[in-house]
This record gives sequence, structure tokens and C-alpha cells, in this order.
Amino acid sequence: MNWLKRIGYYLIGFSIGAIAVAFFWKQKKVSFDYGMDARTLKTIRIRQKIYSQEAQVALAKNNLDTIAINYLLRNGDVNFSKSNQHEKPCAKYLIEGTYKNKAINLWVARCDSTSTIEKVFIK
Repeated sequence: MNWLKRIGYYLIGFSIGAIAVAFFWKQKKVSFDYGMDARTLKTIRIRQKIYSQEAQVALAKNNLDTIAINYLLRNGDVNFSKSNQHEKPCAKYLIEGTYKNKAINLWVARCDSTSTIEKVFIK
């Protein structure tokens, strides 16, 4: 068997395998949160969310709701240089992102079982 046929068979098998794996992963709704941003945002998302009074006032003042916060917690970026992830008892993170053409920054305190949205800044 020459090299061209071997490569052809390999590519056919690889393609079928990739399609099968993609199909099974889609059915299981698997997420790959391996980056620092993704892991931090996921741990904030899965914990019970509490909104401070200051955050609730800022959201109401700017006609935003929890959908905007959830969107930022899924698609935002964590600014680790301004965050204080080693603060005890709750690490504090600055999450930056945009929602409906508004630049929004969130200060979030991540504790053992809760995530508190402390401040919301709209630019």
C-alpha cells in the first residue's frame, strides 16, 4: 500500500472519529474551562449570587437586570492585575466586559459558597 492511500485512510478515519466525538460532547454539554479567566468565571457562576445594595441601585439606575450580569459572568474578562485573589476570607475580582454597547465593570467577592456582586460600574 503506498503512502497516498495510507494518508487517505487515516484522514477518513480521523474525520469520522472527530465527528463522533463532537456529537457525543454536544449531547453531554461539556465545557472546557481550563484558562484562568474561564475557571474564575465558572466558579463565580456556579455559586449562589448575592447582589449588594449598591449593585442593585446601579443596575436599576442604568436599566439593567441580572441577564446583563450573567452575560458578563459568561463572556467577560477578569482583570487579574486589579483583582485581589488572595484576600481572605473572600477573593475579589474585577470583571470587565460589554453588554449592549455598554462597557460594564463588576467587582465580585468570591467566597466559599457565595459570590457577591459588590459594585457595578457602567462607562
